[in-house]
Amino acid sequence: MRVVLRSEVAGLGRPGDVKDVADGYAQNYLVRKGLAVEATAGELKRLAQQATSERAKKDRAHADAAALAERLDATTLAFTLKAGKDGKTFGSVTTKDIAEALKRVAKIEIERTKIHLDEPLRTLGVHRVEVRLLADVRAKVTVAIEPER
Repeated sequence: MRVVLRSEVAGLGRPGDVKDVADGYAQNYLVRKGLAVEATAGELKRLAQQATSERAKKDRAHADAAALAERLDATTLAFTLKAGKDGKTFGSVTTKDIAEALKRVAKIEIERTKIHLDEPLRTLGVHRVEVRLLADVRAKVTVAIEPER
């Protein structure tokens, strides 16, 4: 019997997969527990429509992320920190500071977990900080750290 999986079944597949299984396994286990439905023409058509809408949704999200990446690439954030004579600061700029500055200055809300810093910025100068919007969409924000007068 052909079934369309509604949820993940170990050793069989993921939601949306169409599988051929034994009639007894399908009727007595998969369908009864709501893990799958019989693969009728209507169900296959619904599955195709769902896949099309999900693909369109992903494309829109990717386009939105690409547009946001362009805005972020053009953004420069300025921070002033107390600094010593050698250019070392007495504080640091963290991902939280960058996220708050983006929200305040550029009106862009980015989760701080998407901002990638190996360690907080502790030196004066201009730094390029990577923002990972999606797996394949990344942007670089310019962060300028100036000494406090």
